[in-house]
Amino acid sequence: MIRNAKPSDKHQVLKFCQNTFSWGDYVEHVWDFWLSEGLLFVFEKQSPVGICHALFSKDQIWIEGIRVDPDSRKQKIASQLVQHIELLGKQNNFLLSLMLIDTENLISLSMAKSLQYKIYQTWNFYSLEPKKNSNFDIIFAKSLDCNVCTHYVKSWRWFPIDDDVVSEFSKQNKIIQSKIDGKVSTAILTDSEHFDNTLIVSLFSGYKKSTLQIILFLQNFAAQNNYSRIQILTREKLSNCNLLEHKLSFHLLKKQLD
Repeated sequence: MIRNAKPSDKHQVLKFCQNTFSWGDYVEHVWDFWLSEGLLFVFEKQSPVGICHALFSKDQIWIEGIRVDPDSRKQKIASQLVQHIELLGKQNNFLLSLMLIDTENLISLSMAKSLQYKIYQTWNFYSLEPKKNSNFDIIFAKSLDCNVCTHYVKSWRWFPIDDDVVSEFSKQNKIIQSKIDGKVSTAILTDSEHFDNTLIVSLFSGYKKSTLQIILFLQNFAAQNNYSRIQILTREKLSNCNLLEHKLSFHLLKKQLD
């Protein structure tokens, strides 16, 4: 049975959300946020054995936090949770569903494929240490190329970039650009809503040299503003910069809801 999650589910759910990734899991840190946002569902037998969270915004559904108790896997619980959310989306006239899956998570990718999700883009996650410096050349941009900069990341959710987004972020000086040899790199800055002192950056690398200028700016910006972590999400491979540590790569999957 699928039902809305309730506060008393937390203890049982966290029992099977311990070792999802090599470093553990983040569900314990976001459970209360998800519960307050709504659209947090559990699959219950005698007790919860699966969870999934969704966020509805503009014309898209964002699906996240799919977890199933290891003792209850291979029973299509994850698929049923996703389909439950899709049905709610359709009933509310949403046109698109998106989710993010680690490129090495073949089981989840197979599940998504069975539900007609297709790989739309691949993104890479890098970490960067804050550090005071002044040797960078950037501008605060008022516009960007939406053909290149299609989505930005906010609290590990991917949202489409449109004129309203650009206008709002430009007013806040959240769009950073560097141009060298006529080639532009761009970054969009957001604060994590779930983790303190965490800067999340959507980076669109057009050139190695201009990207380095943005990275140096980000280090200094984070140090000056007391951020403890910088998380960079980008479609490009940035292996040529030794300041960055590559963490994971993810597929952004998309499905049209008919």
